[in-house]
Amino acid sequence: MPIQPIRLFGDPVLRKPALEVVDFDKELRRLVEDLTETMLAAPGAGLAAPQIGVGLRVFTWNVDGEVGHLVNPTLDLSSELQDGPEGCLSLPELTYDCKRALSVVARGFDVHGEPVVIEGSDLLARALQHETDHLDGVLFIDRLDREARKAAMREIRESEWFGLEQPVVKVSPHATRGLGL
Repeated sequence: MPIQPIRLFGDPVLRKPALEVVDFDKELRRLVEDLTETMLAAPGAGLAAPQIGVGLRVFTWNVDGEVGHLVNPTLDLSSELQDGPEGCLSLPELTYDCKRALSVVARGFDVHGEPVVIEGSDLLARALQHETDHLDGVLFIDRLDREARKAAMREIRESEWFGLEQPVVKVSPHATRGLGL
């Protein structure tokens, strides 16, 4: 499967909520393969479909040797929090401490439309929350306190990649029908 270009901060697709997947078909399986190959090549702990320009609720993860994917996820978060370093493939070389739930129960589907439940804590919980945020148009820097966010924005503006031309957004047949996409 081909490795896809990863969209960078500033690309509008990263701020747009992704659409639910309605077709669990060959195209969806190809998307998950592309996400997985791109994530492993980057390398990253996760990658959401909007990060490769596809506005669908799909992501992959690679944590502690476990590689997986989730389609149309919903999360139940613990009240206990963790605070630790977080980065993002769409924000290269940027790492800041970010508060997240310590554990999570993620529900969704696999590429065949079969229900899936993933329970995770620590890094897996962080990855599941981070990737689900991408599907909602939220970046981890949005979750930083005011001072850290200002520092992150300064670092982004001074980066070599900021403002580089972005590739064209892909249109997918999996999007919810009737939404004008």
